Parts: sequence; structure tokens; C-alpha cells
Amino acid sequence: MKKNNNPSWNFYLDRVNTYAYWEKAFTKEECEKIIKIAKDKGLIKGTTKSKSDARQSKICWLYASDDLEWVFRKITDIVLNLNDRFFQFDIFGLNEGLQFTNYKAPSDKYGKHIDRSLDFTIRKLSLSIQLTNPKEYEGGELILHEDEKGEQMKKEQGTLILFPSFILHEVKPITKGERNSLVSWVTGKQFK
Repeated sequence: MKKNNNPSWNFYLDRVNTYAYWEKAFTKEECEKIIKIAKDKGLIKGTTKSKSDARQSKICWLYASDDLEWVFRKITDIVLNLNDRFFQFDIFGLNEGLQFTNYKAPSDKYGKHIDRSLDFTIRKLSLSIQLTNPKEYEGGELILHEDEKGEQMKKEQGTLILFPSFILHEVKPITKGERNSLVSWVTGKQFK
């Protein structure tokens, strides 16, 4: 047993995981329905506050009123379950809606970034749902960075990935086909 020469004695250990996931959160048919609703609504160029070349994609904002209450309900149940088991953050909602994102070859991407900013909504957890079958595109990996290399997230269609919004992450360039995803941010009280 390794001896710890640190004289401090912590009351609590950090129980915040880097990420959690839920496989088959949505079926193939549900994913296709979400894609159709978003594309029918219309896509616009995605923007960011930082460098203009950091993000290349098209987006659409989706809300429960877009015949998607069933999506919000399912996401709510999964997020509450995963938060309880892996993060235990004080959270209260999806106050920004859902962002549908479309990445197309040859080079759509979203460079390294975090999902929080000073004087902005308090984002505690970020979620990403893979809507496209990974056999239909190449590249477009969601990478979470706790170190220099980072860790690639699951690409299976219908998988929901949940992670603290302060984790550095990126979507690698699409090299073939197109990738569709749903992203959102779970808000809560100020971190203390």
C-alpha cells in the first residue's frame, strides 16, 4: 500500500465522472424522424463566439413545440438517471432547447471548445445524441479531452453521451458522408 504523506484529510472524494452514456436512447426510426423534422424546419450556418474557422456545420434549433415533446421526455429521464449515478449536479432543465447539427464532408467540424462562458446561462452538463448510423460517414468523432490525447466517444446510432460542460471537447472533421447529432445543455444553479 502506497503511503500518502499529505497531511490533509478530505471529507469527500470527487465523484464527478468525465462522461456517461446511454446506448440505444433512441431507435433508428426515432433518429430518422428527428433528422426529418430538423431538415424540414431548415438549417442555418452554425456560429461561435470564438474563431470563425473553429466551427463548420449547419444547425437548427428544436423545441418541444416542434412535435418533439417525446424527445424531451426521453432525454429528461435519461439525464436524471445518469446525473444521479455519475455527476450528482444540482440541475433543473434544458433551457436552451435542442440544437440539431449537420456535419458534411469534406471538412465540417467543431474545434476544441468548452460549453460554458462567463456571463452566460449556467451550463452544467452537455449532451450529444448520435443520430446517424456510423456506417454512413467517416470522421466526425466526438472526442472528450481530459488529457492531450482525448477519448473518442461511442458512435452507435441513438447513443446519448453526457458530460460536464467544462470538459474540453471537439468534433473531428467529416471526411465522407454526413453526420447528424442533437446537442443540448443541462442548466442549474451556480457551481459552489
